[in-house]
Amino acid sequence: MAESLVAPVLRLMLFVCSVLAASGRLHGVNRSQQGRPPSSASNYSICANMVRPWGYACEEHTVTTKDGYILGVQRIPAHEPGQRMSKAPVLLQHGLLMDAVTWVYNQPDKSLAFILADNGYDVWMANSRGTKPSLGHTSLSSSDPAYWEWTWDELVSYDLTATFQHVNRVTGQNLHYVAHSLGTLMGLAAFSQNKLVNMMRSAVLLSPIAYLNNIPSMFARATANMFVGEELYWLGLHEFNLKGEAADALLNTLCKISTSLCGDLLNGFTGQNCCLNSSRAGIFFEYEPQPTSTKNMVHIAQMIRTGTIRKFDYGGTGNMNHYAQPTPPVYDMSSIPADLPLYVAYGGRDMLAGVKDVHALLNKLESHDVDKLVTQYVAEYAHADFVFGVNAHDRIYDPVLAFFKLN
Repeated sequence: MAESLVAPVLRLMLFVCSVLAASGRLHGVNRSQQGRPPSSASNYSICANMVRPWGYACEEHTVTTKDGYILGVQRIPAHEPGQRMSKAPVLLQHGLLMDAVTWVYNQPDKSLAFILADNGYDVWMANSRGTKPSLGHTSLSSSDPAYWEWTWDELVSYDLTATFQHVNRVTGQNLHYVAHSLGTLMGLAAFSQNKLVNMMRSAVLLSPIAYLNNIPSMFARATANMFVGEELYWLGLHEFNLKGEAADALLNTLCKISTSLCGDLLNGFTGQNCCLNSSRAGIFFEYEPQPTSTKNMVHIAQMIRTGTIRKFDYGGTGNMNHYAQPTPPVYDMSSIPADLPLYVAYGGRDMLAGVKDVHALLNKLESHDVDKLVTQYVAEYAHADFVFGVNAHDRIYDPVLAFFKLN
């Protein structure tokens, strides 16, 4: 299908789904899975649904940000027999439209959170504001438009900072940070401002999202160039939620007809993943995608159009009011401390973290200490393979564990 046709079709689909989501007509669908089905947002528990059924201990923590958002954080203590949390804490940060289910989606021998716990690490899983585990606020309801007035700028300044501080305070140790997709952008932006690094041992960036002007995804480019996010925002749709009634019913139908059709939906957005277990695609769509703010989607679209990593662009007058300058401040990737241990893994089939864009990031890191920067290119991997791939243990996680031992 030509891009000229895909763009308006996708635009209409997003509009319909967002209208239905904003109207509150949300519901879950019941597909078979390991463990319990997801509960409503009011008692949604990743520990109860996705961790404890496998026999692992799990704690539910809450973290309150300085701007009032109440975040759910899960902790999986070390699971290694006779070795109680013998190694450092590891904080796992999910990507866009996801939550911490990312890290416990597969069976224990194929999911990073379980693998880390089995190897003696103290595992912490973050959930960004707006996701089901993190819908709380000290004064706002998630049904209030004001609740959704944020972008990844706030995820950097507030969510990531508060979660880091909580893990550091509870454990008394500096931590390893592992992120996927948008979680990598959150980390990179913080590190470029020399934030959080005093609490860190290392950072692992899987499918890093930074520069996006060469993004291979036709859908992402089309929606950005058509200003779809801006139009949704101007229409008053502040919550971006693809779990509306129509979209959810479609997913339910497709997954019942064929697990391969269900899995193809994920491949269509992330690239042709080589190594997903298609029989578990129904489980994925049971929990995901999670909501985010429409303003956040607009911010990402701005990155695609401009090829820059900078704060949200409010326009000339708005920028003067917010930043006291006509253009948004830039996050300078070359300012990331050169001695911060980094592990960057990217794939040849990734339609979101494209090879050209990852190379643009690596070029900004050309002054990084040589012995502190590890890169891994996996030609057959697309975006989701790094967290859901059935062979990610061998291809990605074992090298990451070896990297941790050096730091």
